[in-house]
Amino acid sequence: MKPYIGIPLVVALVYRAWTRKSLTPLGLVVAGCSGSAHAFHPWSAPFALLAVFYFGGTKVTRVKHEVKSRLTLSATGAEGSEGPRNHIQVLANSIVATVLSVAHALVLAKTSGAESCFSLGQNTADILMVGIVANYAAVAADTFSSELGILSKSKPRLITSLNLRQVPPGTNGGVTATGLGAGLLGSFIVSATSAAVLPFCASASIKERALWTFAMTAWGTLGSVLDSILGGILQASVVDKRSGKIVEGNGGRKVLVHPSTGKPVDAAGKTAESTGTTNVQGTAISRGSQILGTSDPHGGIHESRRVETGHDWLDNNGVNLLMAVTMSVGAMGIAQWFWGLDVTDLVV
Repeated sequence: MKPYIGIPLVVALVYRAWTRKSLTPLGLVVAGCSGSAHAFHPWSAPFALLAVFYFGGTKVTRVKHEVKSRLTLSATGAEGSEGPRNHIQVLANSIVATVLSVAHALVLAKTSGAESCFSLGQNTADILMVGIVANYAAVAADTFSSELGILSKSKPRLITSLNLRQVPPGTNGGVTATGLGAGLLGSFIVSATSAAVLPFCASASIKERALWTFAMTAWGTLGSVLDSILGGILQASVVDKRSGKIVEGNGGRKVLVHPSTGKPVDAAGKTAESTGTTNVQGTAISRGSQILGTSDPHGGIHESRRVETGHDWLDNNGVNLLMAVTMSVGAMGIAQWFWGLDVTDLVV
């Protein structure tokens, strides 16, 4: 993409995110850097995929906002809502594609220049483009699935349980037919976009482009399923005991379950000892901004949360990144095997 086209597009994308307050200040900086890496690629495809993912994700988040606010809670105890996304969330979805985009641009500059084409395996560099498309197909499928799946009229079922038991909406690892269908749609949008914007070589037939779209759509949808499995195992889903709703951490962070092991902390963040007062029955116990329970006159703590599923090993951002890496590297490995390419050519 020419600089005089790429730079204004990146500025427009960041400006839109700023005016809509969809990203934090640091999130805007990281998004600008990531967008620049995509925009300065010789082909327009990487930036187009990033833009489609961003605009698509923004739209689906807005669609389900009101429903989600009734079905989940935020870590602060308020109704669930979507605040601005931070830099960690931006990186979790785009860092893999950003690295691969830079690598692909360097390979093109070293070997065949900016006028090369996507040869469906006749050029070893095609493997890197496979990883880029696979990344955005998978994260788009995951975004559509998680954001629109909560609109399902039926309760989600835990994919990591043997009996597929029902779980509250918003549970990590919970899947519905609506969510799977939404994930398929998100993956198809990205895959179809890649088929439209990639500079295929003249030898590529319509049938080959259709097969490419089908394969990447299926792979991206599989990424959504993998994210559910990883989330159901590696990420703790925390339920508010009083309402039975899932508690979501701000910015994709972990949700605390237990109050601090030190002195009880009230809602203002002060310990009873430091203020010279005693706990009053019903006083909120918190750590930071997360409401964790209430106290009684005898200093006891009644926890208001419990872990519904999963282990508290990764937060949502960690799960998303692990899924993106797995799906991108996996797609590149399959492409290498299918096309019979030697990846050592990329570093020679």
